[in-house]
Amino acid sequence: MDLLAQAQIKGVQSEFVDALGKLRVTDPVALKSILDALPEKRVYRFVSGPVVVRALGHPRTELAATGAPPLQWKIAGNGNVIAQGATREPVIAWPAGLPLGYHRLTLTDAEGVTEEVPMIVAPERAFGGDFDRGWLLAVQLYGVRSNRNWGIGDFTDLADLVRLAKQLGADGVGLNPLHVLFDDHPADCSPYSPNSRLFLNPLYIDVEAIPEFSADLVPDAAATAARLREGDRVPYADMAALKWLALRAAFNSFVRSASGVRRNQFDAFRADRAPLLSRFACFEVLRHRFTGPWWEWPPEWRQPEEAKCAQLRNGPDKREVEFVEFVQWTADSQLHAAKELAGQLGMRVGLYLDVAVGVQSNGFDAWNEQTAISRHLAVGAPPDVLNTVGQDWGLAGFNAGGLEAQSFVPFADMLAASMRHAGAIRIDHVLGLKRLYLVPRGFKPDNGAYVQMPFEALLGAVARESAAHKCIVIGEDLGTVPEGFRETMQDFGIWSYLVMMFERDDAGHFRNIDYYRPNALVTLNTHDLCTYAGWRSFSDLKMKLSLGLDPGENDQARWDALGALDEILRQNGINANDLYSVLAFLSRTPSRLLAVSMEDLLGVIDQPNIPGTIDEHPNWRQRLPVTLDKIAAKVNLAALKAATRERSLSGGS
Repeated sequence: MDLLAQAQIKGVQSEFVDALGKLRVTDPVALKSILDALPEKRVYRFVSGPVVVRALGHPRTELAATGAPPLQWKIAGNGNVIAQGATREPVIAWPAGLPLGYHRLTLTDAEGVTEEVPMIVAPERAFGGDFDRGWLLAVQLYGVRSNRNWGIGDFTDLADLVRLAKQLGADGVGLNPLHVLFDDHPADCSPYSPNSRLFLNPLYIDVEAIPEFSADLVPDAAATAARLREGDRVPYADMAALKWLALRAAFNSFVRSASGVRRNQFDAFRADRAPLLSRFACFEVLRHRFTGPWWEWPPEWRQPEEAKCAQLRNGPDKREVEFVEFVQWTADSQLHAAKELAGQLGMRVGLYLDVAVGVQSNGFDAWNEQTAISRHLAVGAPPDVLNTVGQDWGLAGFNAGGLEAQSFVPFADMLAASMRHAGAIRIDHVLGLKRLYLVPRGFKPDNGAYVQMPFEALLGAVARESAAHKCIVIGEDLGTVPEGFRETMQDFGIWSYLVMMFERDDAGHFRNIDYYRPNALVTLNTHDLCTYAGWRSFSDLKMKLSLGLDPGENDQARWDALGALDEILRQNGINANDLYSVLAFLSRTPSRLLAVSMEDLLGVIDQPNIPGTIDEHPNWRQRLPVTLDKIAAKVNLAALKAATRERSLSGGS
């Protein structure tokens, strides 16, 4: 079979017109690398693709072909037959009451031709929230200062942030991704480049809140922590060294003296998160034992075989495996406590968590899902106006064939882990549910190709998990998307992500209030954009020029933008142009959630991250300028409550 025929079967688009209007044709060698890296993809005879049944009304599935009638169908899940029947028509009318979830559908015609198809039974729409409009306080958790943390914001600080957000009238706290990174490379701190999206970053644990920890276990911890709290940047290496030493001490104390109640809670958590947790723990033990990425490990460990992992769990490394599980239990428990606190305070969203677009190829998820995730392909973006050579984000993502073979369970597991403690999540680069731009390893990013994803099935999985966890889902749909993409996304109940900085027409005018969609989260900026203070002071332009980066606009364009902002504010009877004036404008939009960044409230000039830089700028390292207990005094509380009165928990009182 030639390359183009293979590409058609696997959904690889080898030719496309980029944002610059240039026809891009993927190099044949690069195309072969992409095709070789993708697993086989079934070509279905009776249906056009994975079957998605939305439970409302009288769901039907049109058939691509019926074969020799009658066509027998059977739905199986968890080893049981859920429903079965037959049809002579080119359509299957599904019975009412099919259980929500991930099933396998077997289709057989009268001549014995049989095929098995993944099937998702989903609610009509994702969970939509039970409120009209609200707002969230958005914070980079690592950058939170407090008088007690160990040099990085932690889950106890998060609980205090929840209380602060309640005081300000917010419905919850939005956070950077909390995914686990690599404990032996603490300086690689980007929350968007995870080891795994299934587990939490232990550096956010408040070690002193662990019942089995006591100060005498690490005698110099208090003095070291005080030193680590100094300075404007998170000292990741020194902080991680202290925190892992203390976590180890807490675990040893747990092994020696934990109460029966605590042991039972630990065992219940391990059972609840099995088998993924035990497999992750084994992976971490192996990763520390061997040098190099997992594909260079001894052959017997290059696959996550359950029998081999059981030997590891029951052998000399038993305690090391338990330590990893203990750390994840501790992180999960502390994050859960923050979620519960938000609920007790009556916050209508609670925690709003971010989900990265992919994972590091040498991490757990890529080892654990070697069919559904290809380590040889990196998610990126084709050339455009700002990146004329394209982008390679260095992250591995899911692929269609591997997900279909497993009835989308790996994707559902990732969603469930993200929604576990969240009232809302944001899916980064949600366009990846429809197509991913993939760059084969060893090639430049302008030699990638778009690969189609089973869009409807992935939306069905999102709706199913969203409803099960009562979690709003926001899709980061910035930029140009295919025609009908947002409409389909909204039809499944997934909200849009609207950034005011980008919402301008071709003449540069900011769009008015009625332009903003109701089912959306609206925000002034993002972690990848300048803060409001930085924008007004032109500091972002100066910073990028000093780093040799194209700032994307010149000083005159910025003056024009500032004038355009004044114009849209005046049109809405807002005569000032400070931050609170902008928030008043955004608060009046119909969009149901508004995110307000802590950096903007505190007048911070430098942005958390500058795309295109690694070490040139202190990305993901900057601390807030004041400690947590001083924030309320630094915020103009009256102005904030006046600006958010229409959507505030406190109603502006």
